[in-house]
Amino acid sequence: MKNILLALISITTITVKSQVAIGKTSVTNTSVSLEFTDAEKKGIILPYVEDKSAIAENGSVIFDNADHKVKYLKDNSWFDLSIDTTGKSDMTIQQDKTELTTSKTGIGTNSGTDSTNGILVLTDADKAMILPRVASPHLNIINPASGMMAYDTTKKQLAVYNGTVWSFWKP
Repeated sequence: MKNILLALISITTITVKSQVAIGKTSVTNTSVSLEFTDAEKKGIILPYVEDKSAIAENGSVIFDNADHKVKYLKDNSWFDLSIDTTGKSDMTIQQDKTELTTSKTGIGTNSGTDSTNGILVLTDADKAMILPRVASPHLNIINPASGMMAYDTTKKQLAVYNGTVWSFWKP
């Protein structure tokens, strides 16, 4: 039994990486923590939050179900990325679920020891996440979900879907 357990731990340790590619075999460079494939016309869906009062980590990005907006926390204040106020969302999938407040997935070299609260935490201070890249997501993502984000490769800007319309952000 000890040998089997030791073998499983060894395999797990060997396969743990500080960089993750989803839908592809590797990330594009060493500055990336999490990267999505460009081959599919899909975005990333943010967590739906009904009460954001307990969220204190600056840099958090959520879909606020209270007003149907995509928001991020900066300097302890929430900033709206949706612009439009006509958003909607279907919460029926979550109604019979209980949130496990200790749930967390960490990606990075110190993910095992990082104490930052969140569902998905990128723990490296010198790497970033690359959102799914989609040409004209408002035209090519056929059935977007509320809280979806993607990088529009045509307009070179962030696209956010609030359940009704897409909003676009350019630095």
